[in-house]
Amino acid sequence: MNTNLIMRLSIGFFVLMLISAIVIYKAKESQSDLPVYAEVTPFAMTERSGEAFTNEQFKGHITVVNFFFATCAGPCPAMNARVAELYRAFAGNNPVRFVSVTIDPDRDSLAALRNYASSFNVNDNRWSFLRGDLKSVEHLSENVFMVGSGAPTLHSTKLILVDHLGRIRGYYSSEEPASLTILKTHIRELVREMPS
Repeated sequence: MNTNLIMRLSIGFFVLMLISAIVIYKAKESQSDLPVYAEVTPFAMTERSGEAFTNEQFKGHITVVNFFFATCAGPCPAMNARVAELYRAFAGNNPVRFVSVTIDPDRDSLAALRNYASSFNVNDNRWSFLRGDLKSVEHLSENVFMVGSGAPTLHSTKLILVDHLGRIRGYYSSEEPASLTILKTHIRELVREMPS
């Protein structure tokens, strides 16, 4: 066999192996190391607009979820102020969404949720405010998102990160600035992980 042909085949093989290694590295680099806690199981609630909202609406978006009630004088206003900061920070990032679920559906009517959303200058569908019957809300809090009781005085102040496949990827304290910084980083990671 000709030395020139062997040399060209060797170089071609080397280039092919190098390209393969780069492709594999980039594929692994684009996947987040965030754990998958659980898949968001089926549920149905009503959004402040009166439209139905189901678990299927998480798909194709990166979503931050929290539980609150509009008449809360405790941690809810501060928690949702932080969610509002995230909402503004990711304003130009179309796949990022926010979902706040009231744990006091007896008092938080759709009109009350619309007023509450207005108090945070929410005027689009990137931040949804949901309500359902109390039993459904408790199930959502305790069994789907696993943040404990849905009772108004005992509700969680955690922010829950859901990926574009509808899987829970993280829990973050709404009361600790360092945790919110990590959440922002994780949101960006999951956005990069989404298919183009």
